[in-house]
Amino acid sequence: MMEQTLSPKINILPDWLKNFYLNILTPVVKFFIAHDLNPNLFTTVGFLVSLASAYFFGIGELVIAGILVLLSGTFDIIDGRVARATNRVTKFGALYDSTLDRYAEVVMFFGLAYFFVAQDFVWRSVAVSIALGGSMMVSYVRARAEGLGFDCKVGIMQRPERIVLIGFGAIIHEYALMIAVVAIAVLANFTAAQRLYHVWSTENNRKKEPVRA
Repeated sequence: MMEQTLSPKINILPDWLKNFYLNILTPVVKFFIAHDLNPNLFTTVGFLVSLASAYFFGIGELVIAGILVLLSGTFDIIDGRVARATNRVTKFGALYDSTLDRYAEVVMFFGLAYFFVAQDFVWRSVAVSIALGGSMMVSYVRARAEGLGFDCKVGIMQRPERIVLIGFGAIIHEYALMIAVVAIAVLANFTAAQRLYHVWSTENNRKKEPVRA
């Protein structure tokens, strides 16, 4: 019996848009593959770009910060595709990628919080903190669930959605950025709850499966 996901299938980023962007990246990925570059290199570069985005958020250069956030997310896509294409998928590589992804989000939100505190926008800083907490819990619940033997990739506010919202929000306008932060604060925590519910329902379904002789 196949496990059923009882969480609703809702995509903030439609599949056609994801596929369109992946197709754009394909020539770039092929170039890197042809030059036999290590995928961990792109993981590291993506993290360094995130550090730069945090700095530009901190000094109020939101457009530059938004562009860097999207660029960092692009490197996060490239490292996985290069790793799979060159048969360099390793357990350490997966751990290294996940670890730097978490640090990248922390520093990005820290830069945002610093900017809002400097502007004396207290409630916006609180929203950033809630968004950061929700983002970390989304990743934690998945990691813990998979460690317990469950597939747990469900949820409407995963890392790609968070990166896109923050990046484009910052590029468009400060108000758009704030809307993105509030959306993440609400939906990331909702996603963590979705994943908890998914594991609970999956475990219950397993218990209901008939015992085969």
